[in-house]
Amino acid sequence: MAREPVVGILAIQGDFEAHASALSRLGARSVRVRRDRDLDAVDAIVLPGGETTTIAKGLERVGLYDALETFARSGRPVLGTCAGAVLLAREVENHPVRSLGLIDAVAVRNAYGSQVDSFSVTADGELENLRCIFIRAPQLRRPGPDLEVLARVDGWPVLVRQKNVVAATFHPELTDDTRVHSLLLDSIPAR
Repeated sequence: MAREPVVGILAIQGDFEAHASALSRLGARSVRVRRDRDLDAVDAIVLPGGETTTIAKGLERVGLYDALETFARSGRPVLGTCAGAVLLAREVENHPVRSLGLIDAVAVRNAYGSQVDSFSVTADGELENLRCIFIRAPQLRRPGPDLEVLARVDGWPVLVRQKNVVAATFHPELTDDTRVHSLLLDSIPAR
């Protein structure tokens, strides 16, 4: 019998509990990741939304940038949502922060406005009727040729994949739809 997948959720800042709930509904166990050694015990990782500057400073403070990059480059799956997607980009605009450069796109922070400009909409793309909740959300611009766009809103990529890395500019954990989290779990190599 195959063991349940263990997914780390970066627990510096953000809504880790909502991601843990989505993963649990899919039969995965989640653990909080706060240090590089926490990555040793996980099959995949989620970089949640939250406040990008706070998360970036936390990554720097605890020395997780290099460990996360090594984790992803080893082929293990990564999902970044909202601020997590920003941290995955090759470049960040509108109050730049250090990013991991794991997806070939430029993330523009708060591209849709402030908290009061939050909205929900159905995306166009491979995942039919995918409801996207945007809260101070980034846009992904200037996608490179190896970036696979899985969903768009108003023509902008909102769900992308590049090899083992998936980025969503919205908050899939705030809906009952687990298909974005399934993309992460489905890319964990069989044991």
